Amino acid sequence: MKDRAMIAMSGGVDSSVAAFIMKEKGYECIGATMKLFSNEDIDIPRDRSCCSLEDVEDAHGVARKLGMAHYVFNFSDRFKETVIDRFIDAYEHGITPNPCIDCNRYLKFEKLFQRAAELECGFVATGHYARIEEANGRFLLKKALDPSKDQSYVLYSMSQEQLSHTVFPLGSLFKTQVREIAEANGFVNAKKHDSQDICFIQNGKYGDFIRAHSKRPLPEGDFVSKDGKALGRHKGIYNYTIGQRRGLGLALPASMYVCEIDVENNRVILGYDEDLYSSSLDAGELNLIAVDNIPGAMRVKAKTRYSHMEDWATVEQTGDSEIHLEFDRPQRAITKGQAVVLYDGDIVVGGGVIR
Repeated sequence: MKDRAMIAMSGGVDSSVAAFIMKEKGYECIGATMKLFSNEDIDIPRDRSCCSLEDVEDAHGVARKLGMAHYVFNFSDRFKETVIDRFIDAYEHGITPNPCIDCNRYLKFEKLFQRAAELECGFVATGHYARIEEANGRFLLKKALDPSKDQSYVLYSMSQEQLSHTVFPLGSLFKTQVREIAEANGFVNAKKHDSQDICFIQNGKYGDFIRAHSKRPLPEGDFVSKDGKALGRHKGIYNYTIGQRRGLGLALPASMYVCEIDVENNRVILGYDEDLYSSSLDAGELNLIAVDNIPGAMRVKAKTRYSHMEDWATVEQTGDSEIHLEFDRPQRAITKGQAVVLYDGDIVVGGGVIR
C-alpha cells in the first residue's frame, strides 16, 4: 500500500518524531525496531546501547501513544555478518571502516526494506537528518537543513529504488525543533541523549572489542619512523588508525602520528603532522546518485570522513566502480576504508570507499 509506512524506531527522540510526522501526514504507520545483537553476547551491560531493553520499551511506548502497531525484528545474524565481522576484519587488515554506513546499507535499507515489503508498506521512514527530492525523474539525496546534524554522508550508498521508497521527515527540521515536538507530545524520550559511540562497542575501546572477538592471531610489532628507524613496540595493528597520536605508549621527543599501517610487515609507521597530508585518493565500490556516470573531470566538494569538512576537488571515474580525486589543497589523514562522499552544493553526487 502506497500510503502505508514502516517507521524505523530505535527508541530515540529522532525516530519517534519521524513517526509522529508521518502520522500527521496521514500515513498508516507501523513501528519497527531492529534487534541487532544481544548486549550480553558482546559484553555490554544490558542497559547500554541501542539494543537495550529500555530502548525497545521507549519505541514501543511512543508507538502505542501514536496508535501504531510495533514490531521488533531480529536481524542479529545479518548484523554480525555485515557490520561486526566486517568491522573486525577491516581493523585486522589495517583499514578503518565506518560501521554506520554498513548498517544503513545492509540493515536499514536492505533487511528492513524487505520486511516492509512483506507487510505491504510503500515507504520506510527513518529519523535521519537528510532530504530526498525528485527532479526530472531522478531521486536526489540532499543535505539536511540543520548543518550540525546532517547525515547525508552515511547515506551515500542508497539506490534510486531505495530513495524512491524512503522518507526522511526530519530533513527540513533543526534538532531543537525535534525536541520541542517530542516534549509537546509527551514522548518519554523527549530529553533522551543522542547516542555517540558505535552501538556495539562500549566506551569507544575498539581494540579491546576486536581482541575479544577476533579469530586470528593479533601479534605485537614495531613502531618505525618513515625512514625505518625503530621507535618501540606496538600492541597489534588493529589498535591504530591514520592520524592517531594518543595511546601510542611511546616517550617521543616530539608529537608523532600514525601515518601508515604496514600490514605485510606488521609495522605501524609514525611521522609528523605534515606527513599526514595528501592531495589525491582512489576509491572503489562507487555508488552514484545524482548521475549515472561521471563522463569526464567533474568539479565537486568531497568529504573524506563524517567529522571532516568537505573541500574542493576534481573527480574522474576510472572504471565501472572506481574514481580518482585530486584535491585543490592537501587533506589531512585520508584513510583506507573510510568513505569519500561527493557533493554538488547540497546534493550528494555519490561516493565510494577509499583505497
